[in-house]
Formats: sequence, C-alpha cells, structure tokens
Amino acid sequence: MKSLIRVQLSVMMFLEFFIWGGWFVTLGTFMGQNLNATAGEIGAAFSTQSWGAIIAPFIIGLIADRYFNAERILAVLHLIGAFLMYQMAYSEDFTEFYPYVLGYMIAFMPTLALVNSVSFRQLKDPAKEFSFIRVFGTIGWIIAGLVISYVFFWDTTEALAAGALKNTFLMTAIASAVLGIFSFTLPKTPPVVAKGEKVGLRDILGLDALSLLKDRNFLVFFASSIMICIPLAFYYQNLSPFLTEIGMEGSTAKAAIGQVSEVLFMLLLPLFFKKFGVKYTLLLGMAAWAVRYLLFAYGNADELVFMLFIGIALHGVCYDFFFVSGQIYTDSKAGEKFKSSAQGLITLATYGVGMLIGFFVAGKVTDSNLISEGVHDWNGIWTFPVLFAVAVMVLFAIFFKNEKVEEKHL
Repeated sequence: MKSLIRVQLSVMMFLEFFIWGGWFVTLGTFMGQNLNATAGEIGAAFSTQSWGAIIAPFIIGLIADRYFNAERILAVLHLIGAFLMYQMAYSEDFTEFYPYVLGYMIAFMPTLALVNSVSFRQLKDPAKEFSFIRVFGTIGWIIAGLVISYVFFWDTTEALAAGALKNTFLMTAIASAVLGIFSFTLPKTPPVVAKGEKVGLRDILGLDALSLLKDRNFLVFFASSIMICIPLAFYYQNLSPFLTEIGMEGSTAKAAIGQVSEVLFMLLLPLFFKKFGVKYTLLLGMAAWAVRYLLFAYGNADELVFMLFIGIALHGVCYDFFFVSGQIYTDSKAGEKFKSSAQGLITLATYGVGMLIGFFVAGKVTDSNLISEGVHDWNGIWTFPVLFAVAVMVLFAIFFKNEKVEEKHL
C-alpha cells in the first residue's frame, strides 16, 4: 500500500508540473505570434501568476484547510483549469484571452500548495521522502518541453507561423483534465483545521511572521527577495520570445536545460550552506542572475549560442541558491510557532508582490526596446536586469551580516 501511495503521489507531482511547463514557458511567444500582443499585455498575462499567488492563501486557508479534503479541491481546481485552458487556446485577442488566463491562474496557484499538502500528509518522514516525490515534478516540466519541441515540433519556425502553439494549451487542457480525474483517486487528505476553529486573516497571509522583520538581517533579506524578483520576471516573460525571435529552433526543450540544472544544484546546495554560510550562498545566487543576463545580452543563435546555453543552465544557481536558500533561511529564523506563517509571508512577498512589480517592469522595458514589429533590441532589454541584479547584490553584501544555518534546517 505504501508503495502504491508513493506511485500515486509521484504521478500527481509529474502531471502538476507537466501542466505548468506545458504552457507557461511558451506563453509569451504564443501571445506575440497568435494574439499580436504587446510586451505590456504579455507582462499583464504573466502577472496573473502573482494575482493567483496573492489569492491562493484565501482558497487554502478559508476553504481547503477547513471544509473539504485537499485531494477533492485539487481535483475540482484542475477540472476548472482544463476548461479555462481550452478557452485560452481559441482566444483571438488579448481582451478575450486575459479573463481566461487570470481565472486559470487563480485556480492553478493554490494547487501548488495542495500537492505539497497531500504529499506531506501521506508520508511518514517527509524530510527524507518528499524530495523523491518532488523530483518527478521537475521531470514533468522537462518532459513537457521535450514533447513540444521534439515530439510535436510546435515551436519550429514553420509551426509558429501556422499558429501551432495553441496546441500546447490543448495538450495542457487534456493533462489538467487527467489530473483532475486522477486526483479523486488520491489518498484521502481531510481538513487540518476543525470547522469550529477560528482562522484569522493574519494566519492566512502569514502576517504573524511580520515580527521577524525586526531582525535587521531578515529585513534586508526580505527586501532583497522582493527586488530580485524583478530580474526573475524578465526570465519567465522574455526567454521564449527572445529565443524564438533570434531564430533558435526547439527553444522550449532547450529552455528545459534550466530545470535539469535545478535538480543538480539542489544537491550541491547543502554543501555551499555548510561551507560558506547563508550570506555568500545568497550572493552567489544573485551574481548568477547578473551573469546569466549578461550572457543573454551578448549571445546569439549562431557562433555564440554556447553563451545562451550557459545562461539557461545557470537557472539552478539562480533559483536554488537564492529562492530555495531563502526558504531554508526563513525556516531557520522562524520559531516553531511561526514556521508556516513565515513561509507564507515570503511566498506572498516574492511570487505575489515581487513578481507583480517585476512583470510590469519587464513589460515596460521590453516595449521601450521595440525596434519594429516583431524585432527588439535584446541587448538593451537584458542589460536592465543585469544592472538591477548587481545593485541588489551590492546592497545585500553591505547590509547583510553572515549567519550559519543549523544542520537540521538543511
């Protein structure tokens, strides 16, 4: 029975991230090619992820944790998502497309917490067992990219001209429907909060953890986390349109190199923490953002294509060494009472507020570097997040004092 549950959880995690990677990577290119959207409109579509992240705690805190089994909420949200994804595929302009993508993200973002909740509740030792389950999510994201580029060839120059990227939304809609139905078969995961028990707004949004901001180091880290999300937004929003515009074939699969690197560097993270401490691990993550965008600014799809591949492969350092490190650091700073609240607060700050600002800025910068229809000054676009990441890194280096994180948090 235990092995069956592990298989179920692995399949759930695989489909969850196959769904996300199956459309989110190509979203910017789809909107530019199929909807003739501006960079500002593309930024607004990507910003729906932030609105979903902001609204997600209310769905989890007010509904899932109190009234219904987590696996049933997961099922319903993915079935709703399948319908909305289908509608997105056949939208003809941004005005029609935006309500669907906003609705989809409001439905999808809570599922990221729900799949974790279902997993943690079924595993006897989550600290040891969860990483094995979670890695299937990363594999799902990678497989989605490979399928798009090398099975169906939807992102070739000819296919793009024919509007083939709408098929990525149809594929995702089918996968979402499959996961929705499959979720009803998952182990029962009942509510964690008794119906009569009061849960306030402070609990839901993690506001009880605001007391951590009295600690100067945590305040500097918190502010840096919000600001570094601006360079992060440039990556999510612009990578696919950038690679497509400069003529790289199979760009969706090649972008998945970043997820492969994410797995590898996740294994190295504890070693860096022990040897260099939290400050220099976080600084390395910020430095990687600057180096990555510098490579994008001066690389091309011809003789300098290796620069683009290195930039994509740096995703493991960029993401793991800052964002995953930040989650570990937050856990170490929070007392037992505030652990969940602290993680909720940092998630709200980064994927909510930080990314919302980031996508807006990325849209404005990209629009301001439009040379002609479908042609951008990518050197100018990528230079902005280079300078921004360096500025954040310098401020962090000056004001953050190094700390050691206890081994139990690694």
